Amino acid sequence: QVQLVQSGGGLVQAGGSLRLSCAASGRTFVPGGMGWFRQAPGKERDFVAAISRSGGTTNYAESVKGRFTISRDNAENTVYLQMNSLKPEDTAVYYCAGRRMPDIFRNGLLYDYWGQGTQVTVSS
Repeated sequence: QVQLVQSGGGLVQAGGSLRLSCAASGRTFVPGGMGWFRQAPGKERDFVAAISRSGGTTNYAESVKGRFTISRDNAENTVYLQMNSLKPEDTAVYYCAGRRMPDIFRNGLLYDYWGQGTQVTVSS
C-alpha cells in the first residue's frame, strides 16, 4: 500500500513563506516523478510544480515561477515545496502526487498516487 503523507501548510501573511513536505511510504515503492497541485474553492485543480525522480528536471506553473521551489530527498522518499513571497491568490488546498515512472507531467491524471491535501491560507 503506497501512501503519500503531507505536512506543513497553515496560515501566513502575504509576503511570508511556508514549506510543504510529502513523505512517500510503501514496502516496494520507489517514488518516480513527483508533483504538487492546488485547488482553490470553486476552482479546478491546477498544476504547481513537479520534479523528476533524479531531481534533474523541474517544471513550474508560470504563476509560481521564481517564488516556489520544489526539491526532493530520495534517501528519505520525501518531496518538498518551498513557497516564498506568498500572495493571497496562492490560497488553496495543496496536494502532492507521485508517479511510478521517473518522468513528470503537468496533467494530474498521469499521477498514480495522491496525498491527503493540506490547506494553505495567505492573508492580505
